[in-house]
Amino acid sequence: MIVEYLARLALLLPILGLLIWSSLRLTRYLQTRFVGMQGAARSVQLVETSLVAPGLKLAVVRFHNREILLGLSRQGLVRLAESDPVASGDNASQKPTEIDPV
Repeated sequence: MIVEYLARLALLLPILGLLIWSSLRLTRYLQTRFVGMQGAARSVQLVETSLVAPGLKLAVVRFHNREILLGLSRQGLVRLAESDPVASGDNASQKPTEIDPV
């Protein structure tokens, strides 16, 4: 009885390990394949994120040559400000446009 249990365990554990390993490899392959397909047609780019508090983040997103400051929480997104992309070394003339939250 115990010998039969150990024999089954010795047979099934390597099979289970092989299944786990192959599923991880397949997942990694599919993720790189799908990211490569979407990369060429993206119009949204995440520029930077900053953690303000647990559950609260600020994110800068570039969308159609505009930079948008977003407030992210568990309840949703809020657009805080919007500006043109910053030119090289010209920070003083760049003023963000305030957006009233809805």
